[in-house]
Amino acid sequence: MNAQSHPGHPWRRTFTSVPRSVGAARRAVRGALLAHGVAPDTADTVVLVVSELAANAVRHGRVPGRLFEVRIGLDGEKEITVEVSDAGETYPVLGEADAEAETGRGLVLVAALAAAWGVRDRQIGKTVWARVGR
Repeated sequence: MNAQSHPGHPWRRTFTSVPRSVGAARRAVRGALLAHGVAPDTADTVVLVVSELAANAVRHGRVPGRLFEVRIGLDGEKEITVEVSDAGETYPVLGEADAEAETGRGLVLVAALAAAWGVRDRQIGKTVWARVGR
């Protein structure tokens, strides 16, 4: 796992595209947010968003031999931007999960917690982003 930073995103890390990396991403993001002075309740919300987007990257965006990347951007006291990028070509769709379904609620949760969210193309794959208020 490689931790780096660049303008606009003070924290960035890549993860192998396997289920156990979702937990690793949650722990790493929480630590980074708390180290940057983000309130614990806000960090919890951001970690939940990261968890859902990372799980989607592993489940739906996995390409053998490719990693997924998580980036966190801090916009002063206003908001935190989460970006999860993967090499998959399938775009997420906000839908309604059946009451008995065990999956399909991730983006519904992200949409409920985030002020905004969306998807953009990358040279390879896509980036799913969300903005969470502080």
